[in-house]
Amino acid sequence: MNFFRGVMGGQAAGPQPSGAETIHKLCDRVASSTLLEDRRDAVRALKSLSKKYRMEVGTQAMDHLINILQTDRSDSEILGYALDTLYNIICNDEEEEQDENSQKQADDLGAQFTEMFIQDPEHVTLLLALLEEFDFHVRWPAVKLLTALLKNQGVQLQGVILVSPMGVSRLMDLLGDSREVIRNDGLLLLQQLTKSNAAIQKIVAFENAFERLLDIITEEGSSDGGIVVEDCLLLLLNLLKNNSSNQNFFKEGSYIQRMKPWFEVSDDNSGWSAQKVTNLHLMLQLVRVMVSPVNSPGATASCQKSMYQCGLLQQLCTILMATGVPADILTETINTVSEVIRGSQVNQDYFASVNAPSNPPRPAIVVLLMSMVNERQPFVLRCAVLYCFQCFLYKNQKGQGEIVATLLPSTIDANSISAGQLLCGGLFSADSLSNWCAAVALAHALQDNLTQKEQLLRVQLATSLGKPPVSLLQQCTNILSQGSKVQTRVGLLMLLCTWISNCPIAVTHFLHNQENVPFLTAQISENLGEDERLVQGLCALLLGICIYYNDNSLENYTKEKLKQLIEKRIGKENFVEKLGFITKHELYSRAAQKPQPVFPSPEQMLFDHEFTKLVKELEGVITKAVHKSSEEEKKEEEVKKTLEQHDNIVTQYKELIREQDAQIQELKEQVASMSSQNEVMQTTVTQQLSQIQQHKDQYNILKLKLGKDNQSQSNGQGDVSQVNGLQTEELTQLREEVEELRKQHTLLQTLLGDKDTLIDTLVSNPSSGGGKRLFSTHISVTPWGVLVSSDVVPSTDSTIDAAKMAELESRLSAQTTEKERLKEETKTLSESRADLEQQLASATSTVAILQTEKTKLQTEVQESKKEQDDLLMLLADQDQKIHSLKLRLKGLGETVEDEDDLDARDQTDDDDEEDEDED
Repeated sequence: MNFFRGVMGGQAAGPQPSGAETIHKLCDRVASSTLLEDRRDAVRALKSLSKKYRMEVGTQAMDHLINILQTDRSDSEILGYALDTLYNIICNDEEEEQDENSQKQADDLGAQFTEMFIQDPEHVTLLLALLEEFDFHVRWPAVKLLTALLKNQGVQLQGVILVSPMGVSRLMDLLGDSREVIRNDGLLLLQQLTKSNAAIQKIVAFENAFERLLDIITEEGSSDGGIVVEDCLLLLLNLLKNNSSNQNFFKEGSYIQRMKPWFEVSDDNSGWSAQKVTNLHLMLQLVRVMVSPVNSPGATASCQKSMYQCGLLQQLCTILMATGVPADILTETINTVSEVIRGSQVNQDYFASVNAPSNPPRPAIVVLLMSMVNERQPFVLRCAVLYCFQCFLYKNQKGQGEIVATLLPSTIDANSISAGQLLCGGLFSADSLSNWCAAVALAHALQDNLTQKEQLLRVQLATSLGKPPVSLLQQCTNILSQGSKVQTRVGLLMLLCTWISNCPIAVTHFLHNQENVPFLTAQISENLGEDERLVQGLCALLLGICIYYNDNSLENYTKEKLKQLIEKRIGKENFVEKLGFITKHELYSRAAQKPQPVFPSPEQMLFDHEFTKLVKELEGVITKAVHKSSEEEKKEEEVKKTLEQHDNIVTQYKELIREQDAQIQELKEQVASMSSQNEVMQTTVTQQLSQIQQHKDQYNILKLKLGKDNQSQSNGQGDVSQVNGLQTEELTQLREEVEELRKQHTLLQTLLGDKDTLIDTLVSNPSSGGGKRLFSTHISVTPWGVLVSSDVVPSTDSTIDAAKMAELESRLSAQTTEKERLKEETKTLSESRADLEQQLASATSTVAILQTEKTKLQTEVQESKKEQDDLLMLLADQDQKIHSLKLRLKGLGETVEDEDDLDARDQTDDDDEEDEDED
């Protein structure tokens, strides 16, 4: 024990051992002591020395400490000391202030010890097993040690945990620990574990992480909560960012709806704490992750729809229009609303309907634009408003039309401020940043919308009193020629390029001003400094657009004359070189990465994301257009005309084939209808024949019964009447069907006659097309309609592509074959119908014969019945007379035998005769 007193600071005689010697002795004691108490004391001493002598403890004691974790699992105290010691030598967090070199050495030392520890994956598995210990002194140090290991060697440790059985599940159990210290440190551990590892992120998400984290956020007070809420939000960001599977799982689990209460702010927004600002900032980032433009369009649209339906977008717009909201939260809210409405027509329409709580109420778009063109507003806020305006107009032609309409003379309201007035004011203000933002915003109102480009040409501006108004297009070029700041000129040039691209009418308006082309050529041809190179490139792009989209409506500025001007004044190679200045600019690639305008400073705000797409699309085609000679252009135009003619011919053939397909389909339907009718008629005839045969059999039976028994004949006669009654109804129905078929046949014959007349007229008066007849029509008549086929006649003005003609002829041939087949089927059906009508006539005659025989038989039966009734009456009278005579004889005393006595006596006589015969 004297040894431990020396180590722990007690007084001992003799010279004191060095730190390395002391650690060496302690390691020997840990390795050799058989008593658990001695090992525990030694490990506790190592823990106390581990911070001061980090290198020595790490190099000498790590293996012994790991062995303690493996062998002394039953003693939680020694396990806690060992885990704390390992944490001290691996963790790089130092409480004392150190210089940069010392901190770098400490970081390297922690990384080295971490690498030593995880060389054997079983060590990590051992730590994961210790997490199952409920004892606080074991579980908490194990969590901290794993977190430190992940900070130093995250990728390697992620790989080990990923393949460890139940590794991630054990870590997820930390979120359910009732001790907040362990739960909170478990959040930090999961943050490190889920960094940049999609596989672990998916496992954590499917371990019900979203439900647990959202529950913790709610329990801690949502945005009013503390650092724990921040840790939960950071973990959620790790799980969702750039992970489409987890994003879909989050949406399908209806967790977006649970985000809405986070953004419920009170009317009194004064005194926001720093933690609340941080929490709300992270919550807004979480919403943006779900609707980020880098996500797949389908997933983004689905999340946008959910956010609108659950009221989240409405809640964000409430924050947007609220007062007292901190500037950074307001900026992030604007960016979040931007991405929630981007490309979603429903969300964009709702945003357009939002009004600010002012008197009188103003649209939210107008209020935001007022901030954008106000130079006193923070730069990041102005960038956010511009992004919001761009997202509002993205794929929103309705919104684009509404913005442009506020600039048109017929819709301007002098009593209110409109979006168009604010944009014009910003476009021509003294602030270059306002000029750039307004130009880019107006360009987005014209993006991919030819109608609005033409409408904007109508806008007239009053420059000063007493002077006539000038067009907006002309005013933009006037400001360009005045030599304003580079940022202003870049914004105006981007607006002009977007405006006149793919709009020949706008190109004509631009070229109509005689000063524009000389100004552009002068700008391109001059040798200016580095700052002006971008302006030169944009001027080259604008002039190239004037060439590419030129419809040659202005004689002085046709495509050929503009190219000659470039060759004489600038030079083709020089022009292409200046055009390349745009894509070579250092800020071009940054703007092309993502739609949101993010710039370190206002001076670097030069490129717009959508404009970079336009440059990428036009640079190559403009270069080709400038280098093409007039002969090549003529050839290209001829080829275009030829292709257009071919396309027209192909279109005509397609229409003809479509018509024939429709006719063939109609004939097929008629054939199918006739086939079904034929089947019905055959079934009816079969049933009639069967019933006729039954009637014949019944008739024969009745005739036999009449000869034997009149009563049977009477019953049989009733049956025959019933059967014949049924036969009469079915014959009536069959006659009606035959009559209907005859009417249909007559109607078809009438239609055929009309069509024959029309066909004769068409054949006798063929139409001519001035020598440009492309095909001839052959018309053939069938009982079911008119078939039209065509034969190709070579055109006198153009040669039709052989492959296309062959394909069309093959299709026509196939249709002709189909027509012949339908003719044969129709003929077969006609023959079948004639046979059926013949069978029906035969059946009708047979039925008539049977009807006559039935009438004759009924007469005979009636006569027989009458005779029978007379006989019965005579027999009854005779029996009555015999009975009265017997009574009279009995009254006179004579013996009278009854019929029963006579029958008995006759039977006795017969028996006696039989006995005599036997003798």
